[in-house]
Amino acid sequence: MVQVTPFLLILSMVLVAPGHSAKKCVLTGRWMNELGSNMTIMAVNGKGEFSGFYHTAVTATMNEIQVSPLQGSQHRTNQNSHPTFGFTVNWSFSDSVTVFTGQCFVDDEGNEVLKTMWLLRSQVDDIKNDWKATRVGTNVFIRLHSRQECKWQQGGSQASDSAGSATRSFCSAACYTQ
Repeated sequence: MVQVTPFLLILSMVLVAPGHSAKKCVLTGRWMNELGSNMTIMAVNGKGEFSGFYHTAVTATMNEIQVSPLQGSQHRTNQNSHPTFGFTVNWSFSDSVTVFTGQCFVDDEGNEVLKTMWLLRSQVDDIKNDWKATRVGTNVFIRLHSRQECKWQQGGSQASDSAGSATRSFCSAACYTQ
């Protein structure tokens, strides 16, 4: 029994150790951001390259929104459970391009989340208007599982500091399976 006890102790520590069976974040699949835009990322190849499709929910043009192609690259380290990535969307319905960069995370509840920052470059007629041609922003994407729909909810909370109180806004997603 003396030899079995250390084995059982080590086995129990391994099974309950936090992060031992940490879930990896994988880019491949369907994603939705807080604005309702959807994207599908196809398989990532051995070089870390991928392609896919982006369907935006927002636009600054009067043109009809169309699904647009995306091309990207993921950091190639296979052991990394939170890979960094970047991709470009060449908008099919306007004279603009957006580049995204970000990282894939697994949150405390085990959900995969993409935290991104983007630059959108729109075409302008002359160099004098260059100042207004590039926009910058951030998006958070959550994974959509097969036959799953999610709705983003915006909320606010009151926080007080030395200058008084301030309202902070946040977004969260409520997902359900059809």
